[in-house]
Amino acid sequence: MDVVVLAGGFGTRLRPWTEGRAKPLLPVLDKTLLERVVECVPFDTVDRVIIAAGYSVEEMQVFFSSSNLPFEVIISVEDEPLGTGGAISKSFEHLTGDGPVLILNGDLVSSVDVNNLLNHHMKMNALATLSLWHVEDPSRFGVCGLDSSGMITKFQEKPEPGTEFSNLINAGCYLIEREVIESLSSEKHSIERDVFPEIAKSGKMAGLEFKGYFVDAGTPSSFIEATQVCISNNRFNKGESNEGNWFFDSNFITSSQISGSSISSGVSIGNDCEIIDCVILSGATIGDGCKLTRCLIGESSKINNNSDISDKVVGHGEIV
Repeated sequence: MDVVVLAGGFGTRLRPWTEGRAKPLLPVLDKTLLERVVECVPFDTVDRVIIAAGYSVEEMQVFFSSSNLPFEVIISVEDEPLGTGGAISKSFEHLTGDGPVLILNGDLVSSVDVNNLLNHHMKMNALATLSLWHVEDPSRFGVCGLDSSGMITKFQEKPEPGTEFSNLINAGCYLIEREVIESLSSEKHSIERDVFPEIAKSGKMAGLEFKGYFVDAGTPSSFIEATQVCISNNRFNKGESNEGNWFFDSNFITSSQISGSSISSGVSIGNDCEIIDCVILSGATIGDGCKLTRCLIGESSKINNNSDISDKVVGHGEIV
């Protein structure tokens, strides 16, 4: 099975972390975001992953050429933004497998079961099958109407509260038959808005709800949530968790209060600090008496004594 990861965005919502850095390479505990995205893939069926990207391509090529991943990485380069539909169309030249193609949004951290999705796709003889997630308030999303047989009948984009016909949203992981990808326009377009509704009208679009967790890690708050989800579900091979925190250095010692946070390698935290719901990357130095709440602290950055910071993304090497 071929896998395509849609990672064409500039990562603007995570700036300054993504200034000059590829968002797929940002660390979520002991793995990159890209590795977190493809963790849902059964690796016995996959030997390479295609990344549709147009930003920081050289950085990703260097990283993946020397990485230890259990699959080959091919980058499908977008010279200009093509939208999800155009990006998938451009990736077609790199597809070598057979059967349906798995498409993953590049910010996705979830517990979706791809084997279950594939079985449902084959059973329903669908052209496309979406993983679906239940939300209480679907007004910020596009919702899917799912019938009793497991087929998607219609879509509704960002419904006004109370007008929604469903609470199920597209969870950013879907299977598409090659004939659909081959027919896509190479021009910029959205597969969600321009292609999926037409497949649904034809009666060939399936959907399958899954349980567990689903995080779109593209914003500072959701990046922190994705990290916390990985901690609570023991999704790490290095470091250790302790009372809801994760420490890369297993012998990390501090007298400060830390909750809901991840602390990467070589981090120094001073005395009398309070660290709440933060992601602190390698080499950062936190001075004495600091209070950090819901912050992303970049690599080798420095937070001076007695700083009180909330809801901030501190750049790599930045002094605050």
